[in-house]
Amino acid sequence: MKDHFSLLIFLTLLASCNKAEVKEIAEYTGPLSEAENVEMFYSEKEQIKIKMNAPLLYEFKNGDREFPKGLSLEFYDIAGNLESTLKANNAFYFKEQNLWRGRGDVEVKNVKKSDQLNTEELFWKQADKKIYTDKFVTIRQQGDVIYGEGLEAKDDLTEYTINKIRGQFHVEE
Repeated sequence: MKDHFSLLIFLTLLASCNKAEVKEIAEYTGPLSEAENVEMFYSEKEQIKIKMNAPLLYEFKNGDREFPKGLSLEFYDIAGNLESTLKANNAFYFKEQNLWRGRGDVEVKNVKKSDQLNTEELFWKQADKKIYTDKFVTIRQQGDVIYGEGLEAKDDLTEYTINKIRGQFHVEE
């Protein structure tokens, strides 16, 4: 009787067991590292070219970087003088394309000319020293305000082309 009872318990346990489902492990795609209050410098031939400040930086496996709390860049000329600045509420660096994207209140200033660009999204192709957007832009120059839809420019804002331009500005004859 004991043997029958043990066999009955064993069969009951065996019948109640399901095959364990094998679940695929999801690959982690979040940041591999995180840094706060970041200050970085980019230099060429012992000359500081760019200074970057960011309250928070995430770095991903593929080399991409995210700046969820904003980013501030300062660009310097050969003599070490501040030439232009770029600020954004949020930024992302795409390593494979060597491309930066700023979002939110994006502002670019040419310190020497006192020109200022404002837009909600801006791309910066560092290798080409070009910035561009297809969003609404505002450029303030000495006494003039220019509006447009889309822009292509040098990253120091010395030359630019605005699409669908409108605004009030002086034209010298």
